[in-house]
Order: sequence, then C-alpha cells, then structure tokens
Amino acid sequence: MAHGVNPTKNQGGKFLPRIQETLDGWRKNDPPCKKELPVEADVPEWLVDKALEMGSDEKDLATADLIQLAFYYLLRVGEYTSKSSTQEPLSRAQQTQPFRMRDVAFFGWSKSRGRIFRLPQTASDDEILNSKCVTLRLDNQKNGWKNVCINHEHNGDPVHCGTRAIARRYISIRRHTNNMDTPLYTYFDNGDKRYITDKDIRAAVKNAATALDYQNTRGIPLSHINTHSLRIGGACALALAGYDDVQIMKMGRWRGATFQEYIRENLSNYSEGMSTKMKEVHGFVQIDSGAFTNVTDHCCDIKNDYNSYRSVAAAA
Repeated sequence: MAHGVNPTKNQGGKFLPRIQETLDGWRKNDPPCKKELPVEADVPEWLVDKALEMGSDEKDLATADLIQLAFYYLLRVGEYTSKSSTQEPLSRAQQTQPFRMRDVAFFGWSKSRGRIFRLPQTASDDEILNSKCVTLRLDNQKNGWKNVCINHEHNGDPVHCGTRAIARRYISIRRHTNNMDTPLYTYFDNGDKRYITDKDIRAAVKNAATALDYQNTRGIPLSHINTHSLRIGGACALALAGYDDVQIMKMGRWRGATFQEYIRENLSNYSEGMSTKMKEVHGFVQIDSGAFTNVTDHCCDIKNDYNSYRSVAAAA
C-alpha cells in the first residue's frame, strides 16, 4: 500500500471477491441504525420560557439560550458545550473549536445607507439586543473547514430567536469578564465561572420533549431525542420551509451531500398533498411507442387529423 498498490483490491479499484462477499455478509447481519430524530422550535422556546420564569438560575438561562442558538444555527454539540462544568477547557484539545466571544459579530441597520453595519464590541446592551443580524465565525470544525461564517437575521420575535439568544449570552458574559476568548458556553454562578456541558443540553432537550409530549403527539420516542436532534431539527425546518439543498448545506457547513442524512424522509409533511397530485390524469403518450406498438389508430382519426395538421402547417 505504501507503493500505491492496495492488495485488497483489483485493478478496477473494487475489493477482491472474497473480501467483498465477507463485507456483504456482515452488512446483511448489521442491525438497523438507531437514528436520532428531530425536534422543532417549540423545544428551545419552551426551555427559554421556563428559564425566564425562574429568572435567577443562570445555568438554566445559559442552557436554554445555547439550545435555541444550536437549533437556528445548526450547531454540532462540540461547538457550543464543554466536556467539564468546572475545568478550564484546553484551547486545542479537539479539532472542533467552540464559539468564543470574539467569534460573534453583531450588525445593526443604517436607514440612511440602506444597509447593515457592524456594531463595535463596546456597543450597548440595547444595541446588541436589537441587532439586525448576527454572524458566528468558526475557527475550526469537525470536517476541517476553518474560518467558516454563518449568519442569521432576527426573525421578529424579541425572545425566541437565535440572534437574541446569542445577544443574551454575550451580554451576560460581558458583565463578568472582558476576555474575548471566553467561550459562549460560560456562565457565572455567584461570581464563579462555570460551563454548560453536553450532558446539560441532553437533559434539557429530553425534559422539554417530555413536557411537550413528543412521544404521543409526534410519534418520537424520547430514546431517539438527543443533542443532535437540534441540528437535525434545524435542517428539517429549513427543508420543510422550501430552502434548497445548497442553502441548507451552507447553513449547516456540510461539504457534501451528507446533510441529506439529516432530512428525515419519514416526517408526515414530506408526503403532504402527494396522493392528491398523483390522482390527476395528465393524458401523456409514450413518444417512443412506435418502437413497440402503434397507438395512433386508438388515439385519433389519422386521415382527418393529418389533413388538419397539414392545413395548419401550410398556413403558418
């Protein structure tokens, strides 16, 4: 293999027959994969509402905002959570680098210029909370793409919006530190720095799905709901809203067609209206039918129709 020759494959690049037979046999015996299923925007909205009701619990507020952020920006769990709730994360411990304060850019709207403009990092809380759109820059990620930016506009809801969730995180952290390398998953408990973990996100998502009765009203067992359900849910929401593959791929930062694995074809909306359209009779004729059978005598009076066609053609 070091010399460019793979002993497991033939000259055509295919596995040797015995190896292929072995792989095929294993594939037949593999159990079906247990796919995680999507959640909708009502899950982060329920969590944000509950956290705002509690008011004083910074951990619940941070968790809810990060979940809302993950849904709208189609984030991987490693991009917005820590492995430990107390230990300082290592800057290069993993390939995917979580979002930091410096990775956030807020944009306002200039009426005079008719375009957006970037707000300074020292912008007031009110300016940040009323930003037109917010961009996240990812230093590095799982698939090797670096310095990728994703942007979202404010959706019109003052609370339940991905941009507003980022603004609340940014303002909360800025009240305690000026260190722009502080990750967005940071919160402060009585002045002590703490971090939101993937376990916190998993527990909160399952809690919301339980409260919203996803198992009985959506047919989605809680065992199939996890942190990845937010990324899957965001992709499905874009697909159901009519956005094309390129737009979904760019928002989720996929480099190829793997994003299609996230679009769950077993959602009821994908077949909505199909049976009605399939009932329509379009009256088509197979144009290569002359190679198999002549349908002309059954479709028309060939002499009269042909003469009519010649008259129309001559007049033209």
